[in-house]
Amino acid sequence: MSDLYSELLVKKEPTAKDSIVKYGMIVLTVLAVGAGLFISPTLLLVAVALGVASYFVIPRTDLEYEYLFVNGEFDIDMVMSKSKRKKVMSMNLSEADLVAPLDSHRMDYYNGNSRLKTLDYSSGNQQHRRFAVIIKSGGENCKIIIEPDEQMAQAIKNSAPSKVFLD
Repeated sequence: MSDLYSELLVKKEPTAKDSIVKYGMIVLTVLAVGAGLFISPTLLLVAVALGVASYFVIPRTDLEYEYLFVNGEFDIDMVMSKSKRKKVMSMNLSEADLVAPLDSHRMDYYNGNSRLKTLDYSSGNQQHRRFAVIIKSGGENCKIIIEPDEQMAQAIKNSAPSKVFLD
């Protein structure tokens, strides 16, 4: 028996907000160090706090998402700055209500539903073909946005043909 297996790495495109956060943290830290050296040494504590905060915040501005699909199980890992990995979601696609492209007519009801929690694990580029997975997660309905390639989309379709649409 052959296993349905597909793996894909999707780089999140940096947004203006990511750039502002990244360079803003660096500038604030440098200004705090300068102020600590020339104005008051107690401001060096602020510089240290900003430096520690930057250590945790800046890697989250350079993200990649790794999708792993094996026999109906879909795992999403977040890779930060190509060094830190964190598992963000694992789901069984047989439990999904619907998997379809975001611009598909099948998603009209869900795209207009404001009470639906949306989790975006795609590159963020509107020009790429992105899919939405509608699933119950943690007691609430979620719309999970992913960006599979053709091979992965076909493997997902083969695992749950009645719930997955590629149109």
